[in-house]
Amino acid sequence: QVQLVESGGGLVQAGGSLRLSCAASGNILSIRAMGWYRQAPEKQRELVAAFSSDGRTNYADSVKGRFAISRDNAKNTVYLEMNSLKPEDTAVYYCNVVDYVARNYWGKGTLVTVSS
Repeated sequence: QVQLVESGGGLVQAGGSLRLSCAASGNILSIRAMGWYRQAPEKQRELVAAFSSDGRTNYADSVKGRFAISRDNAKNTVYLEMNSLKPEDTAVYYCNVVDYVARNYWGKGTLVTVSS
């Protein structure tokens, strides 16, 4: 089992920045991929940014050049730096981990609201 705790959401004006954090605990050694998803009202959950099992990063086209994913292995934490935020970035952001048998674990989510 892996437990995930997100933090860093909040209200920000368009053009502003936020940094989300996700701390993982539990069976850390089983983690193969880690990243961020988001779900806006009445929309499906979508990938924002993630580290794949081979260490490469993937970004949604809508956030390329504005968001950056990073990680601190010593702290078992992954970050999402969000810059030039737009109202359409408003969503609940979820941390996601995939383990070595392809089980998905999710955090409870953190709300990001971008005002125009």
